[in-house]
Amino acid sequence: MDFGSYKYREDIEKALKSFLPDKLTADWAEKAIGKAKWKQDAEALTKAISEPVWDFLNRGGKRFRPIAMLMCCEAVGGNPKKILPFTVIPELIHNGTLVVDDIEDNSDLRRGKPVLHKIFGVDIAVNAGNTLCFLPYIIIRDSDLPAEMKRRAYEIISTELLKCHFGQAIDIWWHSGKSGRIPSEEEYLQMCANKSGSLACMTVKLGALLGGGSNRQVEALGNFGQAAGVVFQIRDDILNIAENNRIGKEFGDDIKEGKRTMLVIHTLNSASKDERERLLAILNMHTKDERLLEEAISIIKKSDSIAHAENVARQITENAWHEVDAVLPESEAKGQLKELAQMLISRSV
Repeated sequence: MDFGSYKYREDIEKALKSFLPDKLTADWAEKAIGKAKWKQDAEALTKAISEPVWDFLNRGGKRFRPIAMLMCCEAVGGNPKKILPFTVIPELIHNGTLVVDDIEDNSDLRRGKPVLHKIFGVDIAVNAGNTLCFLPYIIIRDSDLPAEMKRRAYEIISTELLKCHFGQAIDIWWHSGKSGRIPSEEEYLQMCANKSGSLACMTVKLGALLGGGSNRQVEALGNFGQAAGVVFQIRDDILNIAENNRIGKEFGDDIKEGKRTMLVIHTLNSASKDERERLLAILNMHTKDERLLEEAISIIKKSDSIAHAENVARQITENAWHEVDAVLPESEAKGQLKELAQMLISRSV
């Protein structure tokens, strides 16, 4: 399936534009946060929120999360058209975390262009990124969903966002080089489940919940979403050191940042003592020296870590799909979800 031509793709874009216009007004601000006691500076809101956010959103993100939300809604028997406004939630939150992540990682590029803080400044980027994590609550608040469904939606969003920050905390601590030990593969997978799997879990749970799915379906799809997020991260790790691939960040960024990826962990556990010490030394340098980056990547590739990571990703996907397969009736949407899972394993961008 070509997800770029997904049947509701244009509707997703319209929902984003409708919720967050290019130009913000005092009326928009009033709907978002209530009537001003004095006077809102709408121009400042546009310059510091809408313009940087749309600079980021217009860079061609794949919209995997909104599409997955609609697929899950349909897979449990719901009507995707009725929940289109809610697709804004995972897309804005996801992009908000990326904006802040680029600052934390001191990155230079995102989706082939300078990171947001290099264009608008760290202060505006931090605030805009954080704003995107709070704005989507408005959609739930102002909806006509039943009270219990609203409560469950709030709970899903807040829990998964907290997991995301827990995962980011662990990742930051590891690549600081201060932990003094090599994380285990199980710890790495849990970090990914928190950092990358949480937002995917949130997305599909919301889709199933809003589609009227059973508790069993919501939970199974949540586990599937979490697995998809983990696999997406593993694939990112692989693509980041693949010479013929570009994923929007610079080639070798994970090495520069000292990331303890699955590839690195496997290498540190299987390489010779000298190679292990050399790889750790380069990671802890946080260097941009191309020669050192190539040396580190060479050590990783020599250990067959890429093949190992691909096998782990494949097994995680298969296990998660078995659970989903048992609770969803056969449908076009179910088939599309399976295609999405398979695409995550083999994607090249």
